[in-house]
Amino acid sequence: MSTTTRPEHGATRSTGPRPVALLLPGQGAQHVRMAAGLYPDEPLFTAVLDEVFEMLGEEGTRLRADWLSACPAVPIDHVTRAQPLLFAVDYALSRLVLSWGVRPVALLGHSMGELVAATLAGVFGLRDAVGVVRDRVRRALDAPPGGMLAVAASPGEVEPHLRDGVVIGAINAPRQTVLAGAEGPLRTVEAALGAQEISCRRVPSLTAFHSPVLAPANEGAERLFGALAMAEPNTTIYSGYTASPLRPEEATDPAFWARQPVDPVLFWPALEALLGDGDFLLVEAGPGQGLAQLARRHPAVRARRSAVVSLLPARPGPPEADRASVCAARDALVAEGTCPVCLPRDVDIL
Repeated sequence: MSTTTRPEHGATRSTGPRPVALLLPGQGAQHVRMAAGLYPDEPLFTAVLDEVFEMLGEEGTRLRADWLSACPAVPIDHVTRAQPLLFAVDYALSRLVLSWGVRPVALLGHSMGELVAATLAGVFGLRDAVGVVRDRVRRALDAPPGGMLAVAASPGEVEPHLRDGVVIGAINAPRQTVLAGAEGPLRTVEAALGAQEISCRRVPSLTAFHSPVLAPANEGAERLFGALAMAEPNTTIYSGYTASPLRPEEATDPAFWARQPVDPVLFWPALEALLGDGDFLLVEAGPGQGLAQLARRHPAVRARRSAVVSLLPARPGPPEADRASVCAARDALVAEGTCPVCLPRDVDIL
């Protein structure tokens, strides 16, 4: 990606194309055969996925087989499948968007998506990033059984119900809070919320990411990052851990990256920081449309100052649905004027 600076604060809607910001989803967005309809019909997407699988060695061969299968041998929500596949699919889809001539000025990732953002922005080389994914998977396997729970309530409303190490793992929207913790205590909290008629549902995760449950297994992770060559980002990353643009000293701090599996994700505050800096075309480059749905709740999008495009369908479907969705997304980017192809601006991208 080309070098860019932080978008000017307070920018207003112009008559030209809005700058692009990529949204990169993480744990919970995965599903069986996510984006597999593009393989092998999209050559660049296929080549990038194959490169990641090759870097993973024999495990990459098994990972590819489970990804392409309607009945994977290892469940897609298992950490050995969800984490590396989310990284690979997000990264390959982002590279596909770049191949169209789109040059994002900002990146915002959720959980694993922030590692993808850092790889796109040149903080990590691809091989090093894949090594980080492998290390995170290994450490998560050493953690006690746990899970995550999406709650239709504000952090203040759920806090009285937290107990026994269950914590707020993510703030996704003003009334969408994700809890994380060990399996037993999380079930107790889930029952308590249900008794109060507070709507909640399990996040597809067999691991209590973004909670102290992972802290013991995560000890020593900083040494891995300390051995990597890290560079300042060449594209602005709005961090889901600081809720602000990532400073160069943060981007190259091993401790910052090592803490991420344990620290809470502040997606909504980070989105507010991004949209507070101007009007954007937000492009979700990952499975599903979870981040796009969250972004559509933001006042800047509801007022149509900013807009949202998703590369893939909202729900799993046949291969042709993946291909049609990517084509529609590209048409929307062309209509906005962000692709170097001139077509009439008559596509509704909200």
